[in-house]
Amino acid sequence: MATVISRNDPAYDEAFLAGASVAFGVFDGVHEGHRFIIGEAAATAREEGAKSAVITFDIDPDEIFAADRLKKLMTNEERIAKLAELPVDAVVVLPFSRDFASQAPVAFLEACFGAGVPSHIHIGRDFHFGKRGAGNVADLELWGAERGMAVHGHELLAEGGCPVTATRIRGLLAEGEVRPAAELLGRPYSVKGTVRPGRGEGRDFGFATANLEVAPMLLAVGEGVYASYAVVDGARYKAAVNVGVAATFADSSTANIEVHLLDFDADIYGQPIEVQFIEWLRPMRTFDTLEELIATVEGNIAWVRENL
Repeated sequence: MATVISRNDPAYDEAFLAGASVAFGVFDGVHEGHRFIIGEAAATAREEGAKSAVITFDIDPDEIFAADRLKKLMTNEERIAKLAELPVDAVVVLPFSRDFASQAPVAFLEACFGAGVPSHIHIGRDFHFGKRGAGNVADLELWGAERGMAVHGHELLAEGGCPVTATRIRGLLAEGEVRPAAELLGRPYSVKGTVRPGRGEGRDFGFATANLEVAPMLLAVGEGVYASYAVVDGARYKAAVNVGVAATFADSSTANIEVHLLDFDADIYGQPIEVQFIEWLRPMRTFDTLEELIATVEGNIAWVRENL
C-alpha cells in the first residue's frame, strides 16, 4: 500500500519528489488507461532504483470549472485510496483551487514541484496545465529539460480502437452499458450510499428495497433497472437495482437508487452499502396496473437470481 502524502501537511518535505519517477494526473476512475501510465512510471523507478509516485489533486478540477455537467466515476477519497493500492511508493496529493489553476503554466509547475523536481514524469499526450489549460506536453518538455527531468508523454491506451478515457466510460455508463464500462475500468462501476427510509410499498409487494439518495455528480450510470451486487458490512448479495425515481411513485420519492437484496431481510437503515452494477436489464417505465408492476419486478429478480 502506497503512502498518501498531502501537500497541506506541515511536515510535507518539498524535496520528497526530487529524483523520483512520477505519474501526474487527476485519474478519475483509476481506469485501465490510468493504470498503464502509472505502471510506466513505476517501471522507470525500478530501472533506476528510484522512488515512484503518483501526483494528483485533492479534488477533481472539473468540480470547479464544470460542476453543472460533471459525472464523477468515484469520490475524491475513493480515487486517492484506489491510487494508493497501486504498486507505487507514494501518492502525493496537491490542493487544487481556482487561484492555483489560474497561474501561468511555468508558475503552475513551480507551484507543483518547487525544489522537488522528479527525474521522470509520465503523463498522457493530452496533458494540459496552467491557466485555461495553456500548457501542453511540449511546454512541459522544455521546462523539464532545463531541470534535468525527462518527460514521457504516452499515447492513450486503446481498447476496441478507441482511447480508454474517463469521458468514454461516462458515456457508456450513461447509456446503461455497464459491462463494457467495467472492462475499461478493470472492475464493475459502483456507487456507495447510506440507506434511508423509503416509501414502504416494496415490502408490501414482497420485495423490500434499500433506498439510497446519491448526489447527481456521483451518479454516472443512466436510469434503468440493473442486475447488481450489493455489499453490506463486507458481505456481497445479489441485487435488483432501480436507478432513477420510479415513474409510478415519482410524486412520493426522492431516493434515486432502490436496491432489492436477494435473500436478505435485516434492518440496515443508516448503514452504508456499495452497489456494483453488472448488467442492464430494462428501462424505467410506467405500469398500467399494480399487477403488471409486481410481475415485471418479480421477473427482474428471477433473472438476477439465475444469471449472477
